[in-house]
Amino acid sequence: MKRTKISDLLKGKGLGEKVMANGWVRTFRNDMFIALNDGSSIKNLQCVTHEGQNLKLYAGTCICVEGTLKESQGKGQDYELVTDSVTILGEADPAQYPLQPKEHSLEFLREIAHLRIRTNLFGAVMRVRSTLAQGVHKFFAERGFYYFNAPIITGSDCEGAGEMFGVSVLPHADAPKDENGAVDFSKDFFARQTNLTVSGQLEAETYAMALGQVYTFGPTFRAENSNTSRHLAEFWMIEPEVAFADLEDNMELGESFIKYVIGYAMEHCADDIAFLDARFAKEESKKPTAERSDMGLTEKLNFILHNDFKRVSYTEAIDILLNSKAQKKGKFKYPVEGWGMDLQSEHERYLVEKHFGCPVILYDYPSEIKAFYMRQNEDGKTVRAMDILFPGIGEIIGGSQREERMDVLMKKVNDLGMDEKTLWWYLDTRRFGSAPHSGFGLGFERLVMFVTGMGNIRDVIPFPRYPQNAEF
Repeated sequence: MKRTKISDLLKGKGLGEKVMANGWVRTFRNDMFIALNDGSSIKNLQCVTHEGQNLKLYAGTCICVEGTLKESQGKGQDYELVTDSVTILGEADPAQYPLQPKEHSLEFLREIAHLRIRTNLFGAVMRVRSTLAQGVHKFFAERGFYYFNAPIITGSDCEGAGEMFGVSVLPHADAPKDENGAVDFSKDFFARQTNLTVSGQLEAETYAMALGQVYTFGPTFRAENSNTSRHLAEFWMIEPEVAFADLEDNMELGESFIKYVIGYAMEHCADDIAFLDARFAKEESKKPTAERSDMGLTEKLNFILHNDFKRVSYTEAIDILLNSKAQKKGKFKYPVEGWGMDLQSEHERYLVEKHFGCPVILYDYPSEIKAFYMRQNEDGKTVRAMDILFPGIGEIIGGSQREERMDVLMKKVNDLGMDEKTLWWYLDTRRFGSAPHSGFGLGFERLVMFVTGMGNIRDVIPFPRYPQNAEF
């Protein structure tokens, strides 16, 4: 007999027929009712056994069940499987299996990341993550974008932060030195100093200059010694680059993209998001009243889908913040210092949640706080940058129109003391057939956090990498 997924059985597929289901036991109560889950749904299939089977089943045990699918006479489910046979495929010793039928802390579950996916919470989160990824590819495919794989090993530093993981085969204890006493990377595998990438943007720009519109969706790495709930050492980035697109086009693309993928997840993961919404409400109720979210999870998602994004210049935003009650009454943790400052998430959230009451796109930032590749405005002070701000999180997308003018870009490179020799290939795109172009970056895990309502980024990636931890 061929196995039927539990998600299909829960919809009544095979009603009145002999069926087979495989899965892992969540609970076995009254020596009669098995709650079975195979990962295809947040909901368990109830399997009803009979006295003659004399079963001893424990949480975590993997079984094969054969029987008849019937309409359920009890509450809580529409269908149940009345068993003819139950075969144990893999036992789970109850004295050692760490996931017992009780609530476990997220901190504990991170210690057993290889098993936490068997919980309702992480099953829901990872199904949503997978669906969001499918939505990303579907969005770009429908609009004629080409999927581009940026290199993971690189000799360039896109952001200029220098917080990169080195890639080397040289011995740690006795690496060869050059005449100045520094490590001689000419003796290394790539004959130069190389690192794990922090972004695929620069490489994607080169492909946009031939294919027109491309996007990357791959792993990126930051050697930032940060233990916050929003930082990982390894994470995934989505980065589209579009030729012949200005900042307005970029803002339109960002808004339509984020609405599409959130809507896609809500459509295809309705049960999981309903479960996560209930969990979000429960978690919020534990917080002090002043720290609780003004919106539920589903309410926040619909807030994004059903509101036009307000476009506001950085200069206007600073004026709003300086004149806000929160600033005047000293309620901001980081007081607004004035034009030229880098906004904190509390400032971004104020604009979204309190002042405008809708998602916000900030644009035209001071050039001093933005990257070298962003297009300089005619005022000489600002660049064609844009950030999309969400409730409860602040910035979720950052992008810009890129500087396509060779003379302006070279001046920026020289002013910042950057080594143009390492950027020769990037500068060639301005030498040979340069064109206006734009793009943005979205940290995928932050999107997953927003859609699932999870409070820590370590809980939305299968095996999180962060300072002092590279387990599994």
